Amino acid sequence: MDPAIPLIILAVLFVVIALAAIRIVPQARAYNIERFGRYIRTLGPGLNFIVPGVDRVNSKFDLREHVFTSRPQPVITQDNLVVNIDTVLYYQVTAPKAAAYEVANYIQAIDQLTVTTLRNVIGSMDLEQTLTSREEINTRLRGVLDDTTGKWGIRVNRVEIKAIDPPPTIKEAMEKQMRADRDKRAAILHAEGERQSRILKAEGARQQVILEAQGDQQAAILRADGEAKAIERVFQAVHANNADAKLLAYKYLETLPSLAQGEGNTFWVIPGELTEAVKNVSHAFAGDAAERSPSTEKSGDERESGPAQIAGPGLAPSSSAQAAMDAAEAAERAVADARDDVRRAGEGIGGSPPGPREGA
Repeated sequence: MDPAIPLIILAVLFVVIALAAIRIVPQARAYNIERFGRYIRTLGPGLNFIVPGVDRVNSKFDLREHVFTSRPQPVITQDNLVVNIDTVLYYQVTAPKAAAYEVANYIQAIDQLTVTTLRNVIGSMDLEQTLTSREEINTRLRGVLDDTTGKWGIRVNRVEIKAIDPPPTIKEAMEKQMRADRDKRAAILHAEGERQSRILKAEGARQQVILEAQGDQQAAILRADGEAKAIERVFQAVHANNADAKLLAYKYLETLPSLAQGEGNTFWVIPGELTEAVKNVSHAFAGDAAERSPSTEKSGDERESGPAQIAGPGLAPSSSAQAAMDAAEAAERAVADARDDVRRAGEGIGGSPPGPREGA
């Protein structure tokens, strides 16, 4: 027998034993080692050695964070409505020894603990609170799970409500309510728009009326200022020219016909000063005639050098005297015609206002 064969066999056995004693643990992994069925230690990442045939790897754990999605669970709310809730758990193994020896199946244990805790939490809320209080539900679930799973070597980092499905009839009622709320908001917005539009229109009309009134006021003020300046100039011109009573009486008679030219004047009253004004005009023309007569006689005396001319009864009076007489007669006729017009206007009130008489 070749003496080298036992050496080869020993070498092979040594290699096999060495390989059996070496354990390489990957990063973020942990191995629980048992010796004769009893836990002795946990191997960390890297190169590790065990006793071949005596020590063995009982369980391997991944120390990274895991995601667990549970099946939808029926839960009854406070207002006796059944809703299906789907949750998502984010957990991590922090103690491999406790995860292996404190609980038989930590995944199932976490799932059942989540269901029972969720039913306790949702049972104290109505449907409206359940749909709007997801953050509160997540916080309460995480607090209960973290306290319970801590002794199992599991840390629950986050719990999320994935879906809350109410019954179909409740969904239909909720959709009707949402449509009604949207219609209500649309009607409110439409009414608010119309209100704003009417307010703006009213404000615009108000500003327009105010501006027009201010414009009319300014125009009236300007017209009044113009009339006041015109009257002041006329007054100054009358006083500057030293107008006597004769001229004023004549202007008075000249203004009388304008009194009856209004649209609503069915009759007009002759003032009591009319006769006095006519007398002043008559005396004015008579005075002028008297002042001119001496000059005429004087001119006749100057012509005595020629043949004498005697004015008989059949001869016509001078032109100045005739003009005075004509003015007096015209004034008297105007007064008489005015009185006739007043009398006729009193007899037929309701007709058209009398116009100025021809030849008056």
